[in-house]
Amino acid sequence: MVKICIMKTFTSSLPDNLLQDLANKAKHYKMPKNKIIEKALIIYLDQLKRAEYSKSYSRAAQDDDIMAVAEEGMEDYLTDLNEQK
Repeated sequence: MVKICIMKTFTSSLPDNLLQDLANKAKHYKMPKNKIIEKALIIYLDQLKRAEYSKSYSRAAQDDDIMAVAEEGMEDYLTDLNEQK
């Protein structure tokens, strides 16, 4: 199966030193600058998503009702494990 990716163009401004670093890395790795930016953005957006998950778990840990449900689930799980022995 062939995956078709539609590309859009956008314009952005970056500090000169960052653009120079990008140009140097693109030349070193023989990659187009836009591919380096694309890969970096994918990684960064994934890190933001992971940080959001982490915050949500921290908030859940402070919620007594959610913790009670989780503990009840663990008790059921341990009971099931012990019955399988």
